[in-house]
Amino acid sequence: MEQESKLPEQIKIEVETAWLPEQISKEQNKYAFSYHITITNHAEVAVQLLNRYWLITDGNGKISEVAGPGVVGQTPVIQPGERFAYKSGAILDTPVGFMQGHYEFKSHDEQLFKTPIEVFTLSVPNSLN
Repeated sequence: MEQESKLPEQIKIEVETAWLPEQISKEQNKYAFSYHITITNHAEVAVQLLNRYWLITDGNGKISEVAGPGVVGQTPVIQPGERFAYKSGAILDTPVGFMQGHYEFKSHDEQLFKTPIEVFTLSVPNSLN
């Protein structure tokens, strides 16, 4: 059971972001960003990603929440030592914003647990001093 309680810490989540200036016309006054997520399973058991939750805050403090099953239409099973990666995106009203959240996983014995995703920044280059 000790192994089970450590599961949230044994799932490593890495995030890389990019601004996508070509995705939105200047007239729309919006800012498009991509984020590339890599999930690595450092546990000794397989886990399945069931749900995602995102809290998105733009530079004006406007908050959006996104929740639902899987990621990009998938609920992958990640074996011990393996990685799962995907890309998705967000559109903001401001050139700077922040995202944070969690993934909900299920272990081999049906135990549900959440792994937090630390706050990361979405920003147009040179918009932060």
